[in-house]
Amino acid sequence: MATYAIGDIQGCYHAFMALLVRIQFDAKRDKLWLVGDLINRGSGSLEVLRWCYQHQESLKVVLGNHDLHALAVAHGLKAAHRGDTLQTILDASDAPELLTWLRQQPLMLVENDYVMVHAGLLPQWTIEQAAGLAREVEQTLQAEGYLDFLTNMYGNMPNAWNDDLTDMDRLRVITNAMTRMRVCTARGEMEFAFKGELKDVPQGYMPWFDVPARQSSEATIICGHWSALGLRQRKSIVALDTGCLWGGKLTAMCLETKTITQVDFDARDKV
Repeated sequence: MATYAIGDIQGCYHAFMALLVRIQFDAKRDKLWLVGDLINRGSGSLEVLRWCYQHQESLKVVLGNHDLHALAVAHGLKAAHRGDTLQTILDASDAPELLTWLRQQPLMLVENDYVMVHAGLLPQWTIEQAAGLAREVEQTLQAEGYLDFLTNMYGNMPNAWNDDLTDMDRLRVITNAMTRMRVCTARGEMEFAFKGELKDVPQGYMPWFDVPARQSSEATIICGHWSALGLRQRKSIVALDTGCLWGGKLTAMCLETKTITQVDFDARDKV
């Protein structure tokens, strides 16, 4: 039995299937951890989502920003962006079943010494605190009034955590940190426009995982979201988004051995 964490798939179905072959994945024996952004932008969003639904007993998923966006678009709460590849999902006869399953997935996973989250954790959050905050969003998203959350989750403000935050401001900060954040200040003020390489991080900001005295540094956090960052393996951080969608690679790490396996972008995944 092996457990493999896999970076952002984003609808790259053919690359995903090739990676499963490369790691010799056996759904009866092995487990997958998928770091979010399962769908959108690649040509096989529906196929990826169906595969995950069919193999849900063999995998664990955290939600990414593209997954949340798909839910909002599906309910007519947000217009699709140029470049979105969600229409095949929306038109599918099994769309309600697939999207309901997606909505039930967590924002954060904690197991043994590993934590998985799509983007990152704010520096002042301990693992225990972050897990509790993630549950607040998850419970809201899984409750009957979830459409209110999907309607109001968009926006960059507030851009920092405060224990006194309430209602949608509170949920938005948690969601933005866990699904959108790449860089922040030493005090945890987030900046969302930057998507570039480390050498180009704006002055006054730093990668969220490099903030001094980060309270979650005792765990190994598996994340994605930042394709320009590329593969990073440290004691406290494993970043697995290697930009498959943009012509890069799709990456898996075996949690038991730390071994990295990659496959190249497949041109069939390009729209």
